[in-house]
Amino acid sequence: MANTHVPQPRARPGAEAPGAPATMHIGVVAERTGMSLRTLRHYDEVGLLTPSARTEGGFRLYTTADVERLLLIRRMKPLGFTLEEMADLLDAADVLQTDRDHDQARDRLAAYLRSAEERRDKLARTLDMADEFIALLRAT
Repeated sequence: MANTHVPQPRARPGAEAPGAPATMHIGVVAERTGMSLRTLRHYDEVGLLTPSARTEGGFRLYTTADVERLLLIRRMKPLGFTLEEMADLLDAADVLQTDRDHDQARDRLAAYLRSAEERRDKLARTLDMADEFIALLRAT
């Protein structure tokens, strides 16, 4: 995935436009998502998830929608999806919210569903083997 940076609007905490979504600083987002500050910054730097706004001082500001997207990314991570795959899945999900090609987006999401199921099954088999190993160690 290319690292293309799109300038984001700047905002001051507490100075959002009427009707604009409330924003939170990166520390709050890290706490809510269980992700490190470093990970959140990295996702911004590579273009996976850019915060919705920045303060005049350049601090990242995230919305609840941003947090929901981060939680989706967090759920993909243990299944071994790459950053490029995560970005593609987010794009497909975004397409379903627009008037663009829904059929292609649904096909992409269906492929990710199949892949996630296969990856989860593999993890379950690995966990079963780990449980067997632990049981053997306890019996020794």
